[in-house]
Amino acid sequence: MIFPFLQALRMLGFVLVLFLSVSSFVKGEAGDPVYTVDQIVLLALERSPSLMRAEGEVEHSRGQDVTARAFLNPTINGQSGSGAVRDPTNGTRITEVFVNVSQPLEWTGKRTARQHAAEAALSGASAGMEEVKLNLASQVKLEFYDLLMAQHTFQIAQQNLTAIEDVARVAKIRVKAGDAVRLEAVKADVEVLKAQQDMRRARNAIRLGRVSLDTLTAGALGKAFTVEGEFRTFRRDLDVDTLMAHAREQHPMLRRLEKQVEQADWLVTKERQSRMPDVSVYGGYTREAGREGAWAGLSIPTPVWSQRQGEVASALGAKRRQEGEWFLIRNDLLKAVYQHFQDAETAAEQIEVFEKGLLKQAQDALQMAQRSFQQGAASLLEVLDAQRVARQVKLEYNFARRDLSGALSRLERAVGEAL
Repeated sequence: MIFPFLQALRMLGFVLVLFLSVSSFVKGEAGDPVYTVDQIVLLALERSPSLMRAEGEVEHSRGQDVTARAFLNPTINGQSGSGAVRDPTNGTRITEVFVNVSQPLEWTGKRTARQHAAEAALSGASAGMEEVKLNLASQVKLEFYDLLMAQHTFQIAQQNLTAIEDVARVAKIRVKAGDAVRLEAVKADVEVLKAQQDMRRARNAIRLGRVSLDTLTAGALGKAFTVEGEFRTFRRDLDVDTLMAHAREQHPMLRRLEKQVEQADWLVTKERQSRMPDVSVYGGYTREAGREGAWAGLSIPTPVWSQRQGEVASALGAKRRQEGEWFLIRNDLLKAVYQHFQDAETAAEQIEVFEKGLLKQAQDALQMAQRSFQQGAASLLEVLDAQRVARQVKLEYNFARRDLSGALSRLERAVGEAL
């Protein structure tokens, strides 16, 4: 009677130490920061290099817009020097002066088209920055739920190891008592090794998930942190047709492409208006030895040999290319909305199956098998099978929850707003 009691105490101490170490790893050491998904999204938006690049693109487009509104600068030429009249009766010497001012005048139609093109480029860059924010937030959420899943998997692996070690303890007691063959103890030890290997894989997945999230925030999270939160749930009021209509109307990627098409259209107008040449008005004053005068004039380039046929054709081709890209991406985006909506709906249905009875049934079957094994009414194989089924059901349930959260995050990215 004393030997089983000591074995039980030893096993209880081992389980307590293991639980404390696992809790420390999953929840982080004391003082390690704990982050929610919203906090990590904010850190990513503050620190991500991709957003810095998008902001730089906006600043560049803003500079181009300022340039498009500027007027052409005048040109001033001036000369001065000493001169004398070559006449024996008059040896006058004076300071000669030559000044010429030229001001180019841009054709109004071309100037207006260039300004509108710059405005469209600036609006497109602003929409592009919103697109980067949307994609970054979606990627953070996907990595967050992957890490949350890894933490749940680690906890399930720890619970599985504890249960299998308990089974192995009972098996060894039965072998020593002569109620079972030694092969049962060997099988139980093998299952313990497998459970320990599952824990190591889960631990590595947590470490990789932390690195992925830390990379998205440009190192703001550090190496020692943990995440907390719940998986997302499916809203039954979501309608796929409404979501697709919203994506068509307000998605920042489509707005960016629409502005690129608008910019290309204004560039076509600019090239057509450039057939009308820019004129230059000029005037000047000169004072030479024996002569003084002033003049004014108008310079008009004559488009005889080239009327910008090539430039117009190139601009039309660029516009056509932008329109084609807009149609292709719009169709792909609407397809993505439908696909991610269906993925979310399917995952929600799977979760409902688990929650309506499958989880409880698997746990009840495991408890019955464990009690029967302890009483000698069930074999080791039966209890190990029940243990594997219960563990697999828990994993599949959490995978379905992770898939639902991931599908909703991708759906947000396809629709263009948080759901």
